[in-house]
Parts: sequence; C-alpha cells; structure tokens
Amino acid sequence: MARYTGPVCRLCRREGVKLYLKGAKCYGPKCPLERRHYAPGQHGQARRRKMSDYGRQLREKQKVRRMYGVMERQFKNYYKKATRMKGVAGENLLQLLERRLDNVIYRLGIAVNRRDARQLVRHRHVTVNGRIVNIPSFIVREGDVIEVKARSKEFLRIQQALEVNSSQSRVPWLEFDEKELKGKVVALPQRSDIDPEINEQLIIELYSK
Repeated sequence: MARYTGPVCRLCRREGVKLYLKGAKCYGPKCPLERRHYAPGQHGQARRRKMSDYGRQLREKQKVRRMYGVMERQFKNYYKKATRMKGVAGENLLQLLERRLDNVIYRLGIAVNRRDARQLVRHRHVTVNGRIVNIPSFIVREGDVIEVKARSKEFLRIQQALEVNSSQSRVPWLEFDEKELKGKVVALPQRSDIDPEINEQLIIELYSK
C-alpha cells in the first residue's frame, strides 16, 4: 500500500486526538479538530455503537502509526523487534519510534512536523556523527550527534521551522545548539518523555493475538 498523501487533518479527526501533522496550525485555533471534534465523512456525526476491545486496540495502533508516519509492515517489524528487546515490550516499541532519525529532527525543532523532517533527511540535509544519512528510519543511539549540513543551514524551510518551534519545549533526552543547528542524543527516551495519551499496551494486545 502506498504512503497516505491526502489531507492529514482528516487523520486527526478520525482518531479523535491531535497527531501534530501540520506544524503551527495544530497549536492554533485553526486546527480542524478544535472546530469539528468528530470523525470526517458523511456519517462522522452519527451516533456510534460502543467500540469493541478489538476496535480500541486497532484505533490505538492506527493512531500511533499515523503519528509517526510509519507503514503497517514497518510498524509490525518494530513490534517484533520490541518484543525481542529486554524490558517492557510496549515501552520498547515507543522508544524505537522516538529514536527514528526523522522523529529526532522533528523533536529538535528543525522541522515543523515529521513529514517535513522525513523530507529533510531524504534530501541529504542531515548528518549523523559527521556522515550524511538519508534514511528516515535510521535509529539513533546515545551519544550520536545530529547536525544540519553547512550548506543547508540557511535553508528557508529550516529557519521557518525554528521560528515556529521556538516557543515549544524540547524533550529532555536531546540537547540542541540552535546557533550551530546541532543536536546530541544525551540519553535514550524514557516512557515519561513520550506522549502520555498513547496506550501502548493496547497495541501489544492487538499484535499478540
């Protein structure tokens, strides 16, 4: 299945929560979810039946998958890897998603959303430990240094993103030098650093069947 390229605000309305797919628009009153807090489509406002356990598990998986912009097969591979790691599988899954290079670029404030971050990586604007990495799914490790290439530091899209994200708090497991456009992974993300609205246990239950 191809990557979704339609209106991303529909995805937020479908899941009933903000997935922060549009950057600054998500934080302001123009967010469609603020004005129409119901699912999109002809029957979006219709009274829905009580959701089953499977339905809740599926919606949670779709919410997280769409939030990070990951396709189904890749998401399932993250689940399999998480179950093989030491610790709690659900927390391992979220940690792997947070450590994706495109997500790290977004968390540093260099991009307004994960989609833009993915494009910056693919277009070779980003280095990891001094080497160009153009794979958005690249998993960073503690101590890795992520930097925007010298020739790309004046890129208008990056400067606009920094301005938009200047008022947003950054995650504690990343350090960022805004002047040099250089970040460092000072620790691995903990569960407390990740969106508290995510119920990862539902995802584990879904895939465990």
